[in-house]
Amino acid sequence: MGQNGALGASSGAVVLGVDSSTQSTKVLAVDVETGAVLASGQARHTVSTGAGRETDPEVWWTALQDALSQTGEWAARAEAVSVGGQQHGLVVLDAEGAPVRPAMLWNDVRSAPQAAALVEKYGAEHWAQRFGSVPGASFTVTKWAWLAEHEPEAAAAAKAVRLPHDFLTERLSGAGVTDRGDASGTGWWRSDTESYDEELLGSLGLSAGLLPTVLGPGETAGQVREGLPLRAGAIVAPGTGDNAAAALGLGLTPGRAALSLGTSGTVYAVSRQRPTDPSGVVAGFASADGGWLPLACTLNCTLAVDKVAALLGREREDVEPGGSVAFLPFLDGERTPNLPYASGLLSGLRHDTTAGQVLQGAYDGAVYALLGALDEVLAVDGGAPSDEPLLVIGGGSRGTAWLETVRRLSGRAVQVPDAGELVALGAAVQAAAALTGEAPAAIAARWNTTSGRVHAALPLDDATRTRLAAAMPLAAQQR
Repeated sequence: MGQNGALGASSGAVVLGVDSSTQSTKVLAVDVETGAVLASGQARHTVSTGAGRETDPEVWWTALQDALSQTGEWAARAEAVSVGGQQHGLVVLDAEGAPVRPAMLWNDVRSAPQAAALVEKYGAEHWAQRFGSVPGASFTVTKWAWLAEHEPEAAAAAKAVRLPHDFLTERLSGAGVTDRGDASGTGWWRSDTESYDEELLGSLGLSAGLLPTVLGPGETAGQVREGLPLRAGAIVAPGTGDNAAAALGLGLTPGRAALSLGTSGTVYAVSRQRPTDPSGVVAGFASADGGWLPLACTLNCTLAVDKVAALLGREREDVEPGGSVAFLPFLDGERTPNLPYASGLLSGLRHDTTAGQVLQGAYDGAVYALLGALDEVLAVDGGAPSDEPLLVIGGGSRGTAWLETVRRLSGRAVQVPDAGELVALGAAVQAAAALTGEAPAAIAARWNTTSGRVHAALPLDDATRTRLAAAMPLAAQQR
């Protein structure tokens, strides 16, 4: 495949893909024809650790310029650029486009009371049918409600309200725009009408005129302004949220899901049907290519299993088969299933139970919950999975114990793409589509972005699945 991390030369068109995440900004310079990564750059961010999680948006802009400078000649040569960014963050700007205050990030949970109040006021069914998702504390709408209540002066000073990727796109192009993928995570963009809900905005004291124009697939934000460390006049694509960008990078088609093993676990797939889940398990995001991207998330994944390994004094791969353990490692409560007050639950211990079996039990419980979330995601389109291997990404995808557990509890083959930096790669796909007019899926297929080792399916471990299913009601009883 072209996207192999090797630096190289290109005689054809070049595009830039940007990943502005919570912790850093990464840039890939990519050959449009082959998908070869020609150069890359990265610059770190600073995140507050006080009462909330915040970052000055100017840090993102400085980091983007630093990362671009690390790509050498390619920034000046690239013909198009796109920004994939962390979702949900609240960026409040003054009339000059300067931040009124630090941006509230997706993982700032101070707005949990406002989220609960909004759901209670309108009802979960209302949110699901209109917006595709039931808002939690991560959603932008709840952060604005918190700001209006606790910092009314900052809310009154707002002359523009943006998402993180919008802020960078506007700095590049001068255009106040967003895309439907990222807009669908705000809580004020209706997925049923694909428009802002002015009635809701009015109740929050926010004018739709302060929000960016939502661009559709095939539209562009404009061109790169003069005086920046990249080619003036280059096409600026709409950009999108990080999960939607990764889906573009993988070239997902309906029925084929991605399972991400990180600090938290995430599963998503492209669907033909618009998601409307009133339980809140499935977030009904829009995809960047005009479809839908149902997504579900578990809180306890690699971090929880690593904690169990540390408590047992074992390395993370020191697992042992067998035994009768059922372990639900819900160390931080759990989002899927919705058990916010749960804690880790271990049952089935015997005199001959080993530490390695307990550790394997933690893997089993984490993967079991994530596969349950996957079932909910696939149910949006009728529950029929693709015959292709399940795509497994994220840090855990490099771990033998994680992959074997996914294969054993799903009964499916899994494929681990060789490609790294899938958000930046997906942004590059979007930039290439804006440049050439091709469909993003066709570009991803040409770049062969999912190329990687396929691990054959293992026999379905019904015994472990049965033990974990029996333990789940016990976890639900915790308060």
